[in-house]
Amino acid sequence: MESIRTPKVDNVKMVERFRTRHPAVGTLYLTTTHLIFVDSAGKRETWILHTHMSSLEKQPLSAGGSPLLIRCKDFRCLTFVIPRDRECQDIYASLQELSKPADIEKLYAFVYASADGTEKSYGWDLYDTRSEYLRMGVPNQLWTLSSLNNKFELCDTYPKHLFVPASASTPIILGSSKFRSRGRLPVLSYFHSKTQAAICRCSQPLSGFRARCVEDEQMLHCILKSNPSKNSDFMYVVDTRPKINAMANKAAGKGYENDNHYTDIKFQFLGIENIHVMRASLQKLLDVCEMKNPTMSAFLQGLEASGWLKHIKAVVDTSVFIAEAVKGGHSVLVHCSDGWDRTAQTCSLSSLILDPYYRTIQGFQALIEKEWLSFGHKFTDRCGFLDTPDNKEVSPVFTQFVEATWQVMQQYPCAFQFNERFLLTIHDHVYSCQFGTFIGNCEKDRLDLRLNERTYSLWGHINKNMSEFLNPLYKKEYEVSHPMLSPNTSSQCFKFWKGMYQRYDVGLHPREQIADVLSAAKDHSDSLEDHVSLLEKRVTQICRILGKSEDVIQKKLNGGVSMESLDNLKETEDNIMEEKSEKIPINGNCDIKPEQSSKDTGDLIDFRSDNESGFDESSSQMSKSGHGDLNTVRTGIETGSLSLDSSVCSVGRDQLSLDLLVLEMSSVAIDWKSFRNIHNCSCASPFNSFTKKFHCWKCGEVFCMRCIAKNIPLPGHATRRPVPVCRPCYKEIRHSPSMEFPPQTNSLDS
Repeated sequence: MESIRTPKVDNVKMVERFRTRHPAVGTLYLTTTHLIFVDSAGKRETWILHTHMSSLEKQPLSAGGSPLLIRCKDFRCLTFVIPRDRECQDIYASLQELSKPADIEKLYAFVYASADGTEKSYGWDLYDTRSEYLRMGVPNQLWTLSSLNNKFELCDTYPKHLFVPASASTPIILGSSKFRSRGRLPVLSYFHSKTQAAICRCSQPLSGFRARCVEDEQMLHCILKSNPSKNSDFMYVVDTRPKINAMANKAAGKGYENDNHYTDIKFQFLGIENIHVMRASLQKLLDVCEMKNPTMSAFLQGLEASGWLKHIKAVVDTSVFIAEAVKGGHSVLVHCSDGWDRTAQTCSLSSLILDPYYRTIQGFQALIEKEWLSFGHKFTDRCGFLDTPDNKEVSPVFTQFVEATWQVMQQYPCAFQFNERFLLTIHDHVYSCQFGTFIGNCEKDRLDLRLNERTYSLWGHINKNMSEFLNPLYKKEYEVSHPMLSPNTSSQCFKFWKGMYQRYDVGLHPREQIADVLSAAKDHSDSLEDHVSLLEKRVTQICRILGKSEDVIQKKLNGGVSMESLDNLKETEDNIMEEKSEKIPINGNCDIKPEQSSKDTGDLIDFRSDNESGFDESSSQMSKSGHGDLNTVRTGIETGSLSLDSSVCSVGRDQLSLDLLVLEMSSVAIDWKSFRNIHNCSCASPFNSFTKKFHCWKCGEVFCMRCIAKNIPLPGHATRRPVPVCRPCYKEIRHSPSMEFPPQTNSLDS
């Protein structure tokens, strides 16, 4: 709290890039974790994490007040016009201190507490190095697990568990480690079980102009011989740097492998620029995005001048080359300078192209854990978590990997289980420091900080909200039909990712995201099918109780039976019920014998649909008449035109009564509200184009994640599976006198 000089300022204007004419006026609150703006009408709140702030700029005093420009790492850009300069200076000074703490243990993750009571341990054990390599088929006769780095003595930026060629002896491993920058020797990254080719990774050799190392040469030969396929007469060494950069490193005693000393190896330089070029390129791109009302030519020229898409293309090109080599049966050794930036990008993306498992939510998490976290990408330095005098270590390396994945997704929209929101969420939380997953520069740092005990895992958060990140276009059969992807790397195939870099620019995006509309349509369809399945079974029960066939009831609904003939329904009901009572007592508890249940009740005991989807259109006469007839059934029962005896018939787990039928039919929303033109939740939280909107399956209204209380079974669904409902509907169902429900299930609260 000492850092907060002014916790609240009134009459502040919030100016957004594309809403400069009518800025919102409200109150600005400063807390230890967030900057919060609440407009005067109380209809909108804007929350900005301190750790998301990239830069602060106190602009010259104007007639309206003192402007404070805030640029964020999630590419949001806001200006707050504060009435008095003194207050603006206080806010500026406080944010400078809070946005970049000097101590890593002052980051948000160490004070964040989950609102839904999630245990801190949840999510930390979802990835296991040995299990992931075992999934690939390692260890085997070719590759083995080395224990030389169990205490991080061999290389402190590598994981404890390293897989190396089975033919590599301990002296070879130790000698190779000493000859590689930072001790990052060649180790296994990915094993392709079909071709038995491997992707290995390391750092640059300490070769200088003349130096050589026999053990390192033997290590590469062991990697070559670990591939027994017919095409393994040579292997590739891919240096991801431009060759001129690699040559310049020779002057510092580093460089690249001398092809005179390494036999049966083909060397490839694939020209991905260094972290400094990438940092400058991103800044140029953001300058273009901040242009107000740019012309088409100005925008395209600025985009071209930034070189950003050219750099993304270079990452994808290199990854495709590696994947094609492995598919062809050739092992590949990848390195850049220190092996934790460009090497991580290309090894992970090539694995994603090769292996459909990495295109699932769980697999993508494992890929990030393996290639980025375990192998020591310096997230703390590259993302600028801490206040350091030198910002030259900051670079958007992980941002490029996320975008490269998105570019591949655009070409194969059915091959990925996750959606765009999944990538954006991961990217946002890398920089938010809300979770401990990405804090630290290597595995050893995270163990020393005991992050799995003191902070929450991002993977636990994602797994609890899985439905938010599912791609409705995903086809699991792509794992068979497209086990390996072949992205087109022609220049015209690369797109500007508006959803990443201009996500918060209102007016640039469609009112409805196609993926969200498809997901909502699928959920709505599932709900109706589940409801119809239950109604069909109820109609069958009603017909048996009344002694009428479905055909007779169908004729009534269609107007084919006169009212006079229907008057006889009540007269015969007592006789029918007396006859049925010999088989099904209705004195409150049905005592159905096992041998009678199938014959007399027509499978009434089993309330689940035989059809996997929950609805078979050919299974009933009722379904053939369409939804109009179902509405007639609803109206008939609710108004009493379809009368049921007030007695209760217990069949299986449900008690069939008029109250129950009314409850079941009123508990499922037939119509769901459209996402279009919905700008705020009922709680005043604003919706932007990339905010996940949820339907309450009972009332059909649209809510934010915080207002969807719980997942709970609806009385009107045959399967009784838990579905999302809003808070009022949740309370109504839980306190329903007509039916008992199991305890509450998974929460969707964040």
